[in-house]
Amino acid sequence: MCRNIRPLFNFDPPASDEEVRAAAIQFVRKISGFTKPSQANAGAFDRAVEEVSATARRLVDALKTSAPPRDREVVAARARARAAERYAR
Repeated sequence: MCRNIRPLFNFDPPASDEEVRAAAIQFVRKISGFTKPSQANAGAFDRAVEEVSATARRLVDALKTSAPPRDREVVAARARARAAERYAR
């Protein structure tokens, strides 16, 4: 379920709010055990997503590094190559 959570720090361009929210949704799904919560739990689920998203955004914005920003295309190409090797077996 959490395979969609990707590193968000030190990329050029920086992580978008949509990427941060997608990671927050995956995190809340994983710890709650719900892919889609029931109506009774929807409010708590949505509130948790918003809180995790806000916290993740603050974290990513506060982190500092002297390393040059990573290129999203290069990182994605490496991930595709690893996946192709893994699933080619």
